[in-house]
Amino acid sequence: MYSLGFLALVSLILALVLTPAVRNLAWKMGWVDAPLGDRRIHKHPVPRLGGAAVVAAYLGAFAVLLVSGFKVGAIIEQGLPFVWRLIPGVAVIFLTGLLDDIRGLKPWQKLAGQMVGAGLAIWAGVALHSIAGVALPTWVATPLTLLWLVGCTNAFNLIDGVDGLAAGVGLFATSTILLAALIHGNVPLALATTPLAGALLGFLRYNFNPASIFLGDSGSLTIGFLLGCFGAVWSQKAATVLGLTAPLMALAIPLLDTTLAMVRRFLRRKPIWEADRDHIHHRLLERGLTPRRVVLLLYAAAALGASCSITLSTMESNYGGIAILVFCAAAWIGIQHLGYVELGLAGRVFLYGAFRRQLNAQLALMAVRQALSKAGSPEDFWRVIEESRQDFGCEHAAAKILGQTFGNGNGSRPGTMRIHIPFEGGDYVLLERSLEGQTRLDVLAAFADAIGKGLEAKLPEFRHRGQVRVLSES
Repeated sequence: MYSLGFLALVSLILALVLTPAVRNLAWKMGWVDAPLGDRRIHKHPVPRLGGAAVVAAYLGAFAVLLVSGFKVGAIIEQGLPFVWRLIPGVAVIFLTGLLDDIRGLKPWQKLAGQMVGAGLAIWAGVALHSIAGVALPTWVATPLTLLWLVGCTNAFNLIDGVDGLAAGVGLFATSTILLAALIHGNVPLALATTPLAGALLGFLRYNFNPASIFLGDSGSLTIGFLLGCFGAVWSQKAATVLGLTAPLMALAIPLLDTTLAMVRRFLRRKPIWEADRDHIHHRLLERGLTPRRVVLLLYAAAALGASCSITLSTMESNYGGIAILVFCAAAWIGIQHLGYVELGLAGRVFLYGAFRRQLNAQLALMAVRQALSKAGSPEDFWRVIEESRQDFGCEHAAAKILGQTFGNGNGSRPGTMRIHIPFEGGDYVLLERSLEGQTRLDVLAAFADAIGKGLEAKLPEFRHRGQVRVLSES
């Protein structure tokens, strides 16, 4: 425990000292984030290399611990091998973000770097071994872990749009995982998370509104990647079958924002990687909140997610269920108040609009096909048409089946359209509907197609039965 406190203190001090130095270097080299474009909310250039200070403080804390006089043999023996195995993957992610901060990378280049870093983490032993208590085979666990790590990495990058947001939310998530590690006695995880918490706390001194330095991609990508790794390790040791649910709650704000962004862009048929000004913090700013209030509000949301996460991870199943309900209710209410038009419209279409109409039409067609297939005579076949036609917008129908005439289809009524389905021997089915009808034409066409195919299949049977009946009568 003393070693963990020492790690936190050293990383805090290093972040407080290194961040101004990195800030000055960024000013000197011109590595600044200029307020260009409508997505930027700051009014003056700000250095964007803060991730270098966070990573240096994180790794520097371990170096100081090793050369210190602390008797840390047991904790080093248990925990440091895990940290060392993570370093190659962290290095790749950090360098990818650093290159983007300094020179700029294309989306596919950033994604390639993230995939390599995630692959190295998986090679180091980071994996999602089970979902809801069900063990996953390697061929499922590996791509799922890759998706989880890349998703977490990008999630923190996307929310880094307001002073102190990504670093503060990262601090809440790191503290949550650290607390869970201590509760469960997971020494390697506690050792890995402690210096990150100290580094983020020290960095927030300069990053909170008004920020004098930004995390940059080098910081946001690295923080997201590390927390993704920590969350995967946490899920392996979780006390409940809902192992990954607790990490999801701890990382709720960035993951929810990323998910909403992907859904919005999909609904609008825009590229997933295309930037916009509709992230959660943007929506809150548009509602009149100041940047500082936006950050504090999202801190509160992160704290709620952290509380539910710890409750789910440590309490009995009944309390865990309550935590999930509270979390889901809060998330639903929060999304509703953000006022995303795309999500509201999609929900209405799904519940009340085209989806339900299409579903009902398909169910009605299935019922018609089944009823037609069971018809034992032309009279039965016509009865099915007559009873179901109005469901498909057909106002009038007529038919001639084996010489028998059904309905009244003589002449063309004004303002109507006709679908004539002919068969051999002069038989036919005629469907009519008003030109002003509300039913979609493709639905009526599907009904006509079902009738045509159904009668074509039934005519040989009807002819055979008719011949048998004539012979028996004679």
